[in-house]
Amino acid sequence: MPQYLAMTYTADVNWWAPEQADELAEYRKFGVDHAKEIQSSAVLHPTSTATVVRVEGARGGKVVTTDGPYAETKEALTGYYLIEADDLEAAVAIAAELPAAWNGAVELRPVILAK
Repeated sequence: MPQYLAMTYTADVNWWAPEQADELAEYRKFGVDHAKEIQSSAVLHPTSTATVVRVEGARGGKVVTTDGPYAETKEALTGYYLIEADDLEAAVAIAAELPAAWNGAVELRPVILAK
């Protein structure tokens, strides 16, 4: 069965803060409702915890790291779900139930499965 990576783009918040409890409950409900389709999922720490890695030149070049997010943005990549669905239309229907789709965005990408 095809797999799709559903990347959630939402406000860059601390999901464990008390003011996020209601929305976090919606994500938990989504997880229960779609347990059969979800192969994996995770919530990401805020972008302030990010480290950007670049290699100058090409492979083997100097490794340069930068603290913090790659870019300032209203919505950030805040999590993902790896879902199985019959096709893109079914994956879209599942993604539309994610709270991120209601107040942010969900980017779906088909996964190339190694054979």
